[in-house]
Formats: sequence, C-alpha cells, structure tokens
Amino acid sequence: MPSTSGLAPVRLLLCALLALFACAPAHAQTREVTDMAGRKVAIPADPKRIFGAAPPVAVTLYAIAPERLIGINVPMRGDEKSLYRKEALDLPVLGSNAGMGRQLNLEEIAAMRPDLIIAWLGFYQEKAKVVESFAKIGVPVIFLKLDTLDDYADAFAFLGQVVGRESKAAEMSAYIRDALARVREATADIPPAERLRVYYAESADGLATDCDKSFHTEPIVIAAGDNIYHCEQSSHVGMDKISVEQIVAQKPSLILTQDKSFPALAKSSALWRNVEAVKSGRIVTVPHAPFNWLDRPPSYMRALGIQWLANLFYPSRFPLDVKAETKKFYRLFLGVDISDADFTRIME
Repeated sequence: MPSTSGLAPVRLLLCALLALFACAPAHAQTREVTDMAGRKVAIPADPKRIFGAAPPVAVTLYAIAPERLIGINVPMRGDEKSLYRKEALDLPVLGSNAGMGRQLNLEEIAAMRPDLIIAWLGFYQEKAKVVESFAKIGVPVIFLKLDTLDDYADAFAFLGQVVGRESKAAEMSAYIRDALARVREATADIPPAERLRVYYAESADGLATDCDKSFHTEPIVIAAGDNIYHCEQSSHVGMDKISVEQIVAQKPSLILTQDKSFPALAKSSALWRNVEAVKSGRIVTVPHAPFNWLDRPPSYMRALGIQWLANLFYPSRFPLDVKAETKKFYRLFLGVDISDADFTRIME
C-alpha cells in the first residue's frame, strides 16, 4: 500500500489538487480498454503523462514511450546514464508500490498530474487495494501482467494499443517470442540429469538466493540450467538465506552473481573454495547496465538474458554472437546504439 502519511501542508496541497481535479473538465476524449487483469477501464484517448507504479512496469513503458513517463521508481546509477535515453535523464524519482524503490507517496504522484497509472499485476499484489489507493487522486489505473517472459510479449502488444504505437510494440513482441522459441528449441531435449547445475548468488556475501520455482530465477530455467536451490517461492522479495555448506553439498558447476565483488570474496575464502564452481573458476557476473539482464527488476531484458545464458551454459547447442545480439537488442528496446567500448563495459 502506498503511504498516505505526510505533513499538514502536503495534505492541503493534495486537497487543492483534488479540488482542481473535481472542477476540471473530464478528458475531452476517452476510450475504454480491457487491461491485462480483464478490467474494462476508461482512459484518456491519448495518455501523455503516465506513471508506472512498479519497476517492471516503468521499464516496459520506458522502452515504448519514454517521453510519457512522469517519473522513475529508483535512482539511475551515475555510471549507467550514457545508456539511458535522453527523455528519461531528468525524471524525478517517485518510488513504487511493489518491488524495488521507496514507497510512493500519493500526494507526490498527484502533484505530477498523471493522466494514467499503470500498475503491476503481480503474484503478490492486492489488486483491489491498488485500485482503491489511486482512486483517491482520481487517476484511472490499468494493470500490466508481467509474471513471466512470455507475458512481456502480450504486455508490449497491449501497451502499444494504449500509447498508439502498435507497430513498434509488435516488433518488440516478435523479438521476445522468437528469442524464447529459439532458446527452448535448442535446449528442450537436454535430460534433467544432464542440465548444468547453477547457483544464483544475489548478495555481496553470496548467501542470498532464490528458488528454482521463483519468478526471480525464471531465465535460468528457460535456458535449461538446473538451479540447485529447489523450492517454492514464499515471498515477493525472495533473497532466501542459504549456507556455504548447503551450496557445497549441491555441487554447482557455475555461479551467477549479481555482485561484482563476490568473485574475489569467493576465491579468497577457505569455505567457498570447497564449492565446485569456485574450484573451477566458473563465477560469472550478470550484466546490469542500464537494466539487469535477469532480475531486480525482472523485465524484457530477459529476452537477451536467456540467449546469453543458453550460450554460456551450452555454447555448442546455442552459438551466439553476444556482441551483435546485444547491439541489436539495445537499439530495439532501449533506443541506443552502443559502441564496442560500451559492450565491453556492460559485460565487465
């Protein structure tokens, strides 16, 4: 639930804004859409000021209509700004109602005068509460379903209709479906017992991870890796704690890490040196600029991430020119042409 706390002057501002909304004429033109939660919602015919209420939503909107974003959920990292589109460089940080970022504040959102809110139809989101909260500032809400990478193909098609960019959206949807089909075809016949055993180290100490059935680790499964942490996801955030002894016992052949400092720690630790993947030096850092290729937030970057993983896990089954594919992907989804130097930095 978004926070409604605030100082008295802020509440007065909200009241003034609500009064303004009440007095203002309704949008001259509206249209009805059926969102990905199956709700029929009246939205502006051509919404110009949109807020994505959670990082997976905002990142998706960023790909197709960055100039319509009124804010972002989390601050940009300074070393990633060259990979952002210029339309997003000066956007304020407004928080989110799910996932990464501080809790959003309704008064702050109202002050930005959005004409449409797009929320995440996530596993753990209480849809009625989300609708109820944004109803307080009089802005229509539609939901985007982004549980799996397959969902992103449908989400782009839906967003394309919302912002009137159906052709661009169709191109993005087609890319995602093609990437999924090629990776699945290349790896489908690998028997479970022969799949590469992978440990996913998410924290600086390497001892936070996620279940093989968690949405956080979906790309590893799609690329036919065997995530050694077999369990059901029990929370939205994830990051379950695990011991080095548990990891040693599961004998991962490769470690994927989200933290650049982890490989050095693992190689210098007497405990970690007992892990199969550390002994063989197979610790790989997940690319994350400007958005993570696998997770946090989950996004369409996974369409590139699963190809990178399939090539990393099974290079003979899934040969890939990673540099060429990365340049193609960044041009289509992120609107930037990256240089060879950019690619090298992204992969470091």
